[in-house]
This record gives sequence, C-alpha cells and structure tokens, in this order.
Amino acid sequence: MGSVDYSAKLHFGPTTNDVHQGIDLARLRTERSQRLRDTLRAHNIPAMLVTGAENVRYAAGFWWSEFQMQAAYALVFADHPPVVFAPAGSYHQMPDQAPWIPHWRIARSWMGGTVMEGAAEVEAKLFAEGIVAELAERGLTGEPLAVSEFDNRAIGALTTAGVDVRPGLPLLMEASRIKTQDEISCLKMVSSICTSGFMEALRTLRPGVLQSTVAKAIKRATEDAGAEFGASKVMAGPLAFERGISGSDRRIEYGDLAYALTCGTSFLGYTACMYRQFVVGRPPTGEEKGWHNELRDRLDAVIGELRPGRSTADAAAHFAPASKFGYDDEAELLTIEYAHGIGLVNVGSRFVHYNYPIINRQWSLKYPQEIEEGMVIAVEGIEGKHREGGVRTESMVVVTANGPEIIDHFPRDEIIVASAI
Repeated sequence: MGSVDYSAKLHFGPTTNDVHQGIDLARLRTERSQRLRDTLRAHNIPAMLVTGAENVRYAAGFWWSEFQMQAAYALVFADHPPVVFAPAGSYHQMPDQAPWIPHWRIARSWMGGTVMEGAAEVEAKLFAEGIVAELAERGLTGEPLAVSEFDNRAIGALTTAGVDVRPGLPLLMEASRIKTQDEISCLKMVSSICTSGFMEALRTLRPGVLQSTVAKAIKRATEDAGAEFGASKVMAGPLAFERGISGSDRRIEYGDLAYALTCGTSFLGYTACMYRQFVVGRPPTGEEKGWHNELRDRLDAVIGELRPGRSTADAAAHFAPASKFGYDDEAELLTIEYAHGIGLVNVGSRFVHYNYPIINRQWSLKYPQEIEEGMVIAVEGIEGKHREGGVRTESMVVVTANGPEIIDHFPRDEIIVASAI
C-alpha cells in the first residue's frame, strides 16, 4: 500500500461567528482580486472584461444565479476599482449588500442569441458602448482589453467599437492557479462536507434501490451539511466500467460494485471533485481488491509527484496508458485517468471548476507544466472489466512546501462494504 500524507483538519465549520476565526471573507475577496490585478500588470494588460458567475465572483466579489451566460459581467482593472454590470434585480438589490464594489451598471444582454437578430445587434452595440465609456473614463482608450468567456457577437461588437481585444481566459486561469489560505480552507470545507454525502451513500446503497435514489440522498446530505449546492451521481454494476456518466438509471443489485461521486458540490463557489468506492451486500472478491489496490497505489504514485519543482510530466508518467485498457488513443482516458486543478474560476459554466494544471498522458508528457506550492489538484483513475464492474476513486490534494497533502479524510484505502447481509 502506498504512503500518502493528509492535510490538517479544519478547526472550524461552515458558519461564521464573532468569537472564532474561520474563513476570512474580506481577505478572501481582497487576495483573489489582488492576484488578478498582479497578473494583468505582469502582462501589461490594464483591464479585463469577464463573465461567468464564478469568474466574476473571483474577480470582483459579486455572484448571481447564472440562468444565462453573459447575463452579468465585470470590468476589472490593474489600477482601479472594478465595475460590475449586474442583471436586472441584482442591479437594484446588491449595491448596499456588497459595498466593496463601488461602481454598478446595468448589464446588456441578448440572452445568448435567443432574441431576434435586430434586437441582439442593438444590445451588443449598447454593451460595447458601455465598456468603451468606462475605459475612456479611466484614460484607457486604445489600450488592450483582455476578454474572457464572451461570445462572438460580444467580441465583434467590441472590435467594431475600436477596442483592442486580447484573450482573457489564459490570464484568469494563470491568476487562479495558486490558491490563497482562505481558498484552500474553502476546498477543505467542501471536501469535509462531501463526507456527509459518502456516509449517506453507505446508508442508502442496497439491493433494489435506484442509482438516482442514492444520488439524491447524497445531494441532500451535502446540502444539509452546509454545501452551497449539492451534487452527486452513482454508477454501479456493469455501468461502473468504463466510467460513463450518462448511463441509465438502473436498479442496484446484490453484489454490485458501486461508486459515488460528489463532483460539483460547492462551498462559497469552490467545487469538490471526489469519488469513493463501495460494494453492495458482500465483501469484495480477491480480484476486486486487486483492482482497487492497483488503482490506489497508482494514484498514490501520481500524488507523490505533486510537489514544488516537479512537473506534470513527472506525475503523468504514473498514470496507466491507454494501451493497458486495450484503447488506441490516450483521448479515450481523458477525464477518467488524469488529474486536474480545482477551485472557483470556471470555464463555460461547467459543473466542476477545472483549473490549472491538467495532468494526463495525452499531453502532459510532451507539454509539461510546473507544479507549484498552493495548487489544489484532484487525482482520479479507474480499474475493472467491461460490463462486469469497476472501481474508481478520486482525492483532492494541496501542494505544500513540504509536498502533497490529501485534504479529504473519508476512507480511500479499501472498498467499503454497504448493506452487509
């Protein structure tokens, strides 16, 4: 069995009070925005326009329930306070609730292109004019503007208005790759919250129950434990290998291998990405234990490389190659046998917030990235046989000056027996 280190457990819970220091929300907002401003300065970009609810939350400390991309956005500066363009309702409700944001404007939206072409064209022009006016007010006319997560109509309107548009997503990902003390605490908190979900899986996994019934119970348990949003899926029996997250809602049978995931469960916007492995009604067989031990040891070897000064190539070398599973292309293991940064910044409003770095054999061996202190990385893999069953696990790891530390504390070293009879 591989040897891994665990991070210190939190000494506080998800609520705040006046006599106990937990997550410092003001410091969380300030340090995030400072990292983004520092990144802009390093690239000689004076301003960034960003959308996506979690990205705006990172950049400016404003969040809304994102029913539509580009319904709100923020203009952030290297040397000026941000301007938030809020959606209807929030525009009137939020200014006195978020006093750290000094400038509020109403957002212009064409609802993702669902309005008539003429109306969308007018709205896009008003959108661009609003941005140009803010840049001019700060003496930034003609200066480059980084833009992240906007559609082609928005980019076209800004370009037509004379704005020098530059790619913004790489800067956003760069700024957020290293997590602050409070961000790491948020990720520890959500991993702790997921323990409640896995315990609920242990209670509800039994023969005859629908996979979705167990998943709903897990989701409820995480939300009751303090999650901002709970998320879960359960895959069992012949659906457990290969991992397909679009499988049918089958009934769990006696003897099934089953894994539960809590990927997308969030706390203050920071999402978990975790799997744990169960077997229903009986002890695992020798073959199943062998699968799990092989997987655990392989992932522990990956985790062992997640230390400052090492590279993603060093870590990726320990993942199983596609050929191990009889596959022709490493792309057949993308998102299955790999590792990824995780945090608040989000691309395309995905359910799970992937951050730098992404680690796999598909590209990391040829295009390595440096592992840095303060990264938080989820490491996952799979073993099993097609249409027989499989085992899967995933843990979240913080990179410290002394090496990697697993931040989730629910058991991962063996297959957990549920509903033993």
